[in-house]
Amino acid sequence: MSRIALIAGRGALPGLLADRLAAEGQEPLLAELEGFESLRRATDEVLRFRLERLVPFLDHLQDQGVTRAVFAGGVHRPRLDPALIDPSTMQLLPRIMAAMQQGDDGTLREVITLMGEWGIEVVGAQDICPDLVAEAGVLGAHQPKPGDKQDASRGFDILRLTGAADVGQGCVVARGQCLALEALPGTDVMLSQLAQLRAGGVALPEGGVFCKAPKPGQDRRIDLPALGPETVTRAHAAGLRGIAFEAGGVLLIDREGMIARADDLGLFLQAVGPA
Repeated sequence: MSRIALIAGRGALPGLLADRLAAEGQEPLLAELEGFESLRRATDEVLRFRLERLVPFLDHLQDQGVTRAVFAGGVHRPRLDPALIDPSTMQLLPRIMAAMQQGDDGTLREVITLMGEWGIEVVGAQDICPDLVAEAGVLGAHQPKPGDKQDASRGFDILRLTGAADVGQGCVVARGQCLALEALPGTDVMLSQLAQLRAGGVALPEGGVFCKAPKPGQDRRIDLPALGPETVTRAHAAGLRGIAFEAGGVLLIDREGMIARADDLGLFLQAVGPA
């Protein structure tokens, strides 16, 4: 019988997917990259692995009848310890290092290719939980104003350029000016820094829109951007008027909680269709 592996990173998404799969009567093989643990389960229920022993890990998945895998949660490329690399993984090292030189997208594409060579199909979190993504439209009680829509359009233009350079999946635009751009530290850091600038009296345009979208050409089976209620709280603290995100391209962790938080704080949430 075929089985699905849930390969977890940090955040709430892995637990959400694990619960959904269990509710559907499936018994996923749970795995975590060491250093990025998030699944709050007994140790013997979660297989923890290292990239230095990637081939034994893939062999184990194959032995357990895994034919599909879903990646969920945030990870950063860890430092490799040469002393821990086993001989079989050593043979793949040139491919892995070449992929890592191409940035996050190149690394993820190589991971998907390698999984396929072991007979494992990578599927997206949205394939497991279709309700994680939203169709185009406004979610919640607050509507964007014409100026907000212009800022969102400008933000998506910026993300198409930065995404093509493999830099970030989010930015903040106010009155046509880019106030912040998401880089490796992530969304929370970007919004917190913007809030600190405003609190420190730095002269910035009022309001603004946080825009979020996948990178152009990104394989959407892995590393889709995600938003949750805490993102709404941080956007409010940064003085923003709302959040615009690509319809079908951003995972909403706790959609109902996001909408309730946005309604309470006076922010709009808009899923924007393709340009």
